[in-house]
Amino acid sequence: MTSGYALVVRFTLRDTSAARQFDNLVALTIEGIRTEAGTLVYAVHTPVDEPLVRVFYELYIDRDAFQAHEDQAHTQHFLAAREALLSNVEVTFLNELEGLSKHPGTEQA
Repeated sequence: MTSGYALVVRFTLRDTSAARQFDNLVALTIEGIRTEAGTLVYAVHTPVDEPLVRVFYELYIDRDAFQAHEDQAHTQHFLAAREALLSNVEVTFLNELEGLSKHPGTEQA
């Protein structure tokens, strides 16, 4: 059994002005994303000592939930609007290592 469909996205912003605009765009978009039925985690981070980088960790119940997320109007707006603010994007799709995750309620004494 897997724990969903996950990815990490690393955005590098053009400059401090672009970083502020990007953060505002995220703030306008994130509540819609976090209410999507199949979105389990949608977290945004700034790495220590990298003020122009944002790292997103996204976890969906499955690939179909990820695709539903991608098809949302708020996501489509974010994807289009972010392009002018970025100098680089790196996306890493993640596979869970089977047998290493504990699922609540499945532990045995």
